[in-house]
Amino acid sequence: PDNEQAFTQAKLDGLLAAKKPVYVYATATWCLTCLVNEKAVLSRPTIKAAFAARGITYLVADWTNQNPEITRLLRANDRSGVPLYLYYAPGAQRPVILPQILTESEVLKTIGG
Repeated sequence: PDNEQAFTQAKLDGLLAAKKPVYVYATATWCLTCLVNEKAVLSRPTIKAAFAARGITYLVADWTNQNPEITRLLRANDRSGVPLYLYYAPGAQRPVILPQILTESEVLKTIGG
C-alpha cells in the first residue's frame, strides 16, 4: 500500500486514539514468507486501492535488527517472530491477527472489502 509509514508504538497509539484504521506489518529483510506475501498480495493494485479507499494507515514494523519496540509488539500478540499482520478497525483497541500466509481475499475480507 502507498500510505506506508515506519512503525512506532507512539504512532500506533495516536492513530488508535484518533479512531483511524491501521494495518501493521511486522517484517524483516531475511523473512522469506514476508517477502512472498509482500510481492504476491500486499503490492497488488486491488489491495492498494482498498487501503486507500478506507483511509487505512499502513505501518511497517521492520524487525531486521531485532528492534525492542517491535519485539514488544510481537510478544503482545503472542508471537516470537515475523511475519505478523495486524488490522485495527476504526475505534478498535485489539487487532484482528491475520494468518502468516496471506491471500488477497483474506486481507480484503478482514479490512471490510
